Amino acid sequence: MRTQPPDKPSAVSPAGDGAPLTLKEKVRRLPGKPGVYLMKDRLGRIIYVGKAKNLKKRVSSYFTPSRRALVQQPKIRALIGLIEDFDTIEVRSEPEALLLEGRLIKQWKPRYNTDFVDDKRFLLVRVDLHEPIPRFRLTRLRKDDRSRYFGPFAHSGLLRKTLAQMRRQFGILLADAAPQKLPDGRWQLYDDIRQEIYGRANEVSENEYKQRALDACDFLEGKSREWLATLRDEMMTAAAKQEFEKAAELRDIAQALEKTLAPARRFEREQPLPPPAGDAPAALEALRAALGLPAPPARMECFDISHISGTYVVASMVHFAGGLPDKNHYRRYRIKSFTGNDDFRAMEEVVGRRYRRLRDEQKPFPELVVIDGGRGQVAAALKSFVALGLEPPALIGLAKKHETIIFPDARPPLNLPLTHPGLQLLQRLRDEAHRFANTYNADLRTRKIKESVLDDFPGLGPVRRAALLAHFGSMERLRAAGEQEISKVEGFGGKLAGELYMFLHAEAGQE
Repeated sequence: MRTQPPDKPSAVSPAGDGAPLTLKEKVRRLPGKPGVYLMKDRLGRIIYVGKAKNLKKRVSSYFTPSRRALVQQPKIRALIGLIEDFDTIEVRSEPEALLLEGRLIKQWKPRYNTDFVDDKRFLLVRVDLHEPIPRFRLTRLRKDDRSRYFGPFAHSGLLRKTLAQMRRQFGILLADAAPQKLPDGRWQLYDDIRQEIYGRANEVSENEYKQRALDACDFLEGKSREWLATLRDEMMTAAAKQEFEKAAELRDIAQALEKTLAPARRFEREQPLPPPAGDAPAALEALRAALGLPAPPARMECFDISHISGTYVVASMVHFAGGLPDKNHYRRYRIKSFTGNDDFRAMEEVVGRRYRRLRDEQKPFPELVVIDGGRGQVAAALKSFVALGLEPPALIGLAKKHETIIFPDARPPLNLPLTHPGLQLLQRLRDEAHRFANTYNADLRTRKIKESVLDDFPGLGPVRRAALLAHFGSMERLRAAGEQEISKVEGFGGKLAGELYMFLHAEAGQE
């Protein structure tokens, strides 16, 4: 393992003079200012991103003989042994370095940053929905399997209390349960006093229990988002107090938790109860009877709002015909009337846009409109019809916590049994709207992340950035361009074009 910079040429000069420098010379020329450093291996791949209050002191510590003697963790020793080059980005303050470090780690996913975060071994919740009777288990290791994972969670006590609450609320099993299959194919969840304590049906079919598990997953995801907001608040508080190591640790946990909550996640909600085509008429008739409709709702539309902490706010509308998805009539929306986090205003906007358009095109309304949400979202949807002077079709909300049906009039909320075919049809409609909205949200964020790569190129202002995107049309075309093509863009000479080409080439190797 190398413990001091070798006298070998380095391709990039931090001074910008174009002359080849050895790593020793690069270290000597580093400023004693805050910044972010990017360690690279012999192939030029970024393997670690770190922040520093003093770039010169921090980076030089990787190449001093005493460093090896002090390092105890094998992965850090391995990292030092792989470093063949580095780059730095100078910033104005240590808080700025903290934020930039987090963005670069999230964008490039360097191997050793990921390993260090995983090494923290905070608790995860694991549930394998492919099991006949899925149980919710605690683990500290995420495996590449079929299971759905939630976390990591730093507050283990709070997590255990939440799971205990979920067991009572949803009738799910934790790791200590041993369900038994009965001769008729149903399952007995408990064979002791717990069946009386938890107050839920103790003998269930696989589909009935799996619906419980999915409801619990939705609840746990909501709790995860609450904890994510708390972690971010704690991170900013620590940064304001200049407790940067604590802030960095909280940021790592928050980023790992956010990754599990991303709409494009591996464990995207499944459709566990897809009805055979022959069951759809029966489900529609059951829904008609439950809601008191004059006829089965042959056409239904459902709306859902999706956002991440008030950003990338989008909405979806899915259309079911005859009780089955009709994807030709799906629609997705970006919120135009405001910015920020307001589900009620967003719902009012998209419902109004949908039915104003149908009115203007003289197309029929659906027989039932379903809103993903409670009384507030339903009131917002109704408000949009009133503002347009339109008579709304049958309108209900489906509140996820207890699968409660909400009416826009004085009727009390309705809770149907989870085995009710009409409720299961509403759940499928709602879940499809949720999936469609989340997929759109993920697409927008992925597109934005790709474009934000240019934010990390030093010295590139909004004018030059806009000129690049206008010339090439997309990041993919810009990455494929050579130095000569980049130099044709106004504001880019040969030197700057070469530096941008090398930056994009190094960045692209990390995807």
